[in-house]
Amino acid sequence: MWTIPNIITIVRVLLIPVFVFVYFLDWKWAHQAGAFIFWFAAITDWFDGYLARKLNQTTAFGAFLDPVADKLIVAVALLLITHSYANIWITIPAVLLMSREIYISALREWMGQQGKQDLVKVSFSGKAKTMAQMLALTGLLSEMEYFMGVQIYWVSLGYILLYFSAVLSFWSMLVYTKAAWDDQKSTPD
Repeated sequence: MWTIPNIITIVRVLLIPVFVFVYFLDWKWAHQAGAFIFWFAAITDWFDGYLARKLNQTTAFGAFLDPVADKLIVAVALLLITHSYANIWITIPAVLLMSREIYISALREWMGQQGKQDLVKVSFSGKAKTMAQMLALTGLLSEMEYFMGVQIYWVSLGYILLYFSAVLSFWSMLVYTKAAWDDQKSTPD
């Protein structure tokens, strides 16, 4: 259980309360510091998976905890941006993204109980959604449209990537659902 990738994943989970605490500090750069912590946690997600494969340290616990850690930190980030922006243009894609995560988790659990988890394993569209979502959340959490007087478009890019990730999220949900549906139709009762 105490492999390097699992320890990195546990650190990612432990960063969640730190991320929230820093984000709400009464400090000029609190949102940017919170966005940095979120970004760092997002990078560790890639890094722990890479190390698990490279060091041949994949474990059942890691396979369980890694997606849970991802969903937890993304859900918290989505809640924070809906709180900070308090507008429908953020709330709608945030609700869609969170709803999709719950649905896919349940679908994977159900297919896993039938021994068919490979039908709903992470696909390219799911990975692309995650990357777009992490970049969107980092930009929106930072609330930085300008840096040192220069327009950097972080928030604008965040909006665009949030909608892009919502579309990819819906698409990947349809792909996973179709795979499960087709399997269930072909399975005799």
